[in-house]
Amino acid sequence: MNKWIVVTTINPPQPAIETIAKLKSIGFNCVVVGDKKSPANWQYDGIDYLSVDAQKDLYPGIADELPYNHYCRKNIGYLYAIKKGADLILETDDDNIPLDHFGKDIDIKLSGRLVGDSEWVNVYKYFTDRLIWPRGNPLDAIHECGKVIEDSFIENSPIQQFLANGDPDVDAIYRLIEKQELDFDDVRPVFLDKGSWCSFNSQNTLFFKDYFAALYLPCHVSFRMTDIWRSFVAQNILWSDNKRLSFRAATVRQIRNQHDLMKDFKDEVDGYLGNRNICRLLKQESEKWTADMTVSEKVFASWSALHQGGFIQDRELKIVSAWLNELSLS
Repeated sequence: MNKWIVVTTINPPQPAIETIAKLKSIGFNCVVVGDKKSPANWQYDGIDYLSVDAQKDLYPGIADELPYNHYCRKNIGYLYAIKKGADLILETDDDNIPLDHFGKDIDIKLSGRLVGDSEWVNVYKYFTDRLIWPRGNPLDAIHECGKVIEDSFIENSPIQQFLANGDPDVDAIYRLIEKQELDFDDVRPVFLDKGSWCSFNSQNTLFFKDYFAALYLPCHVSFRMTDIWRSFVAQNILWSDNKRLSFRAATVRQIRNQHDLMKDFKDEVDGYLGNRNICRLLKQESEKWTADMTVSEKVFASWSALHQGGFIQDRELKIVSAWLNELSLS
């Protein structure tokens, strides 16, 4: 398989990049997307690096539409990997140190537990006994975990979220309260049944080819919600095709880059107040879809529904359209 890792950075090569570069030995290519704050001389053997100028040369129709000094420039990395013929994309961040099994045991077909029977599921409860919840789940749903519907469930899962040990992806409220590091249990995958929502992030996430269009990260929303809102769009599209999202044991240890937790909190308020309504709108939108719609059409319809609901701006739809157009040319 043609396997790609996508990272974006404003830092010099970090220890995570050094480890990722070695994954050439197991067949992974890697593209790192730079930004205006990235070092001008950024390079690392075994890594394809896209400077701002290279991005403009490769994708003139979208490079300047994406905000600079912004995480959503990762969208360029997705396009690059796709145009290189990727069969799967494993995205991560430069503050995630890959563990020995990162990038291994990669398969679309998984065996694990099927969990559901609840509108929201705090999937972290299936990987640890500690109180912890994923960034993006509503605060009044952090104790909801559904139930195991089937203990030995086998199915293709086109989108898979691997967890992160150390300083997992949680919201600012959790980090302001809890200072201890956490390692998740190394347990079997958990599938989420149709209708059971759980946010997933862009920290350590695997997309297979048929759902590459769902990779799109919105640019003009809260920084702390860009991957979370994408996750709701992607889950709803999977369900429309009778597919399921899965969560898997940790394969990285996060040594988190410096953050202002109060700024993170402010950026997460849109989610605390809006995520239930976003999921409601997406569910209503998918009830209109026909069997012949493509994933790209569903992606655009989803973001259009969120635009009509007042969650994204006019200029976001313009970028979604441009990104999907670039995707269609690959």
